[in-house]
Amino acid sequence: MQLTLARSHAAALEADALIVLDWNTEKGPQRSALSEPLAAFYDSGEITGKFLELTLVHGVAGYQARRVLIAGAGEREKFDAAALRKLAGAAIRLLQGKGVQSVVFGLDQDGLNIPEFVAAAAEGLLLGSWEPDRLKTDKKNDKKSDKSPRPVASVVLATGTVAPSVEAAFDAALDRGVTIGTAANLSRDIAVEPPNILTPMALADRARTMATAAGLSVEVLDQDRMRQLGMGALLGVSQGSAEPPALIVIRYTPATPSADHLGFVGKGVTFDTGGISIKPSDGMEKMKYDMAGAAAVIGAMQALAHLKPSVTVTALIPAVENMPGSKAQRPGDIVTSLSGKTIEVLNTDAEGRLILADAITYAKQLGCTHLIDTATLTGAIVVALGNLSSGAFTNNDGLLAKWMSAAKLAGEKMWHMPLDDEYRDLLKTVYADIGNIGGRYGGACSAAMFIKEFVGDTPWVHVDVAGTAWLDDAKPWLAKGPTGVPLGSFVNLAMNWK
Repeated sequence: MQLTLARSHAAALEADALIVLDWNTEKGPQRSALSEPLAAFYDSGEITGKFLELTLVHGVAGYQARRVLIAGAGEREKFDAAALRKLAGAAIRLLQGKGVQSVVFGLDQDGLNIPEFVAAAAEGLLLGSWEPDRLKTDKKNDKKSDKSPRPVASVVLATGTVAPSVEAAFDAALDRGVTIGTAANLSRDIAVEPPNILTPMALADRARTMATAAGLSVEVLDQDRMRQLGMGALLGVSQGSAEPPALIVIRYTPATPSADHLGFVGKGVTFDTGGISIKPSDGMEKMKYDMAGAAAVIGAMQALAHLKPSVTVTALIPAVENMPGSKAQRPGDIVTSLSGKTIEVLNTDAEGRLILADAITYAKQLGCTHLIDTATLTGAIVVALGNLSSGAFTNNDGLLAKWMSAAKLAGEKMWHMPLDDEYRDLLKTVYADIGNIGGRYGGACSAAMFIKEFVGDTPWVHVDVAGTAWLDDAKPWLAKGPTGVPLGSFVNLAMNWK
């Protein structure tokens, strides 16, 4: 999809369809320029302006576009960039099911023609246009789908006239929105790949291809190198699989190296059977998404390579497959991590925290001064927060505040979860320094506490995205499948780092 800006009024532009936002008040729809030509729709209550209400009308007087899509934006005072991002995604998803090829998106209404909304609209349009059907060979005759969406070829964001002094800011906002949306869709392309194709080394190849194209340096540590370094926790997880593991390291260095050094760590379990502590078969196919954290980190690095923040960023992606082969680690095994701490493996399905432990230790060895890790780590976080919010744990309130601010800008909901010292007691074991599970209750908290054991005093935030990394069913603004969360938060954190 090609996205461009037009400093013109939307009504004057020709296109297959025009998207116009419409508001709602306590007394009903807020009458707009559409009120007169579409009076019958307003009077009948078909158009109310409620959020995500979409009404497609043909041949509206005063508008050059062949169709006008009235997009309900809800209450004006509550409308923000996150709402616009969703609304843009919902609108484009409806239109691409109608054979529309050219679209104008009206941002020339009062209060909408600001750079923040340009970026949000561009990002939302790209996110909404993505489909998880790359491996289908006959999309036209897919009888399981209600429709076979045809991608929209071009969208013009019409801002109306803007002052010459702010034109550059609008151009930069469009570039930012396109960059983040494109990167998020790369992340989703990677995350949706089936595990027979996306093995740990294939994930390393995807990262290498991205990094080379983006001008980033990349290094892939193989099994022998990790064994030399002493990454026993990571290697223990991988030993049941015929597929070799990889530790992917991607580096971004600004023109002037910064004193602060961000480390982004993404869990990359390309398929998780649970190992010897095997999962139930029902729904196990979704465990291809157990590398969604890794995919988000890869996409974030692509965006940062283009946007060029002033802070140094290193991404680390431990990539493994967790299988119950004859050489798989067993409950009761004790492994020695890169940090030197010994870990009793009480449950082989608690594998993500093991690979993160070694990756985080290595990140500290590389000089990272602040750490953010993201992982589809626990079912317990889904029980606690459902599919609406990711869980955020920290040892540093200052870093958490920056992360939460970045997440709000991205429209990615986060909830601060507790990490009291008492949770460490749940991980005590007689036979090793720490056990890898803490019991039935507080599972997300004890998992985060396990990771904290290897973080030490380094400022750190752990983001559990087990409930938000993918959608089991499509939303009006997003297709079924991976969401890209928390890619936007990573990008905003680095871009706004001070």
